[in-house]
Amino acid sequence: MTNVTFLHEAEVELWNAVAYYEDKAAGLGLDFEAEIERSIQIVSEYPKCWPVRKDNTRRYFVRRFPYLIVYTYHNKYVWIIALAHCRRYPEYWVDRV
Repeated sequence: MTNVTFLHEAEVELWNAVAYYEDKAAGLGLDFEAEIERSIQIVSEYPKCWPVRKDNTRRYFVRRFPYLIVYTYHNKYVWIIALAHCRRYPEYWVDRV
């Protein structure tokens, strides 16, 4: 399994999304958090599975929720750059790369 590090901005995005879903329905935020943890586990086990894009990032689409995990894989580390909502501000995170 590969080590995973969140950029501060990505971690803020995670907790904002958890709070948003929890406000929508009790327990939904926890479901979202669990799905993100499962997704991160998959990415950490198979970091090279998803194709490298022109900006040297890879993207994993989260199941059940409209989010993608934008990450890079470098020196045996997964760096989570963004936890991006698929329907808002495309590629707002690009200057984090």
